Amino acid sequence: MRCFELLIAESSRALRVLETASPPTFYLPREDVRMELLRESQRRSYCEWKGEATYYDLDAPWGLSSQVAWRYLQPHGDFAELAGALAFYPRKLECYVDNERVRPQPGGFYGGWMTREIVGPVKGEPGTEGW
Repeated sequence: MRCFELLIAESSRALRVLETASPPTFYLPREDVRMELLRESQRRSYCEWKGEATYYDLDAPWGLSSQVAWRYLQPHGDFAELAGALAFYPRKLECYVDNERVRPQPGGFYGGWMTREIVGPVKGEPGTEGW
């Protein structure tokens, strides 16, 4: 059996973003991310509040992991501070806040980070599709 551990990003300058009925999403400054490990994917999405998101694959020694992160290059208005910062999906990578491994937000779409302090219900759980 082969086990791999690879530090992709580490930051004490993350931006914690809260959206309606979701746990926080953390955006890390590009300078705190090992960008040489990430490859821009073809996937794009659009958020009515933040703008167009670009997704990134992890190009690791053991292979390619698709769409592990995203960022907004030119976010709208109140989200301008997020420009270029990357957010990571905790369902695809091990992510930590203050040494606590986070759990992914329920559902396949969202990228929120669930910690012990987060209590639900949160968007993504069964019955929350209309939130």
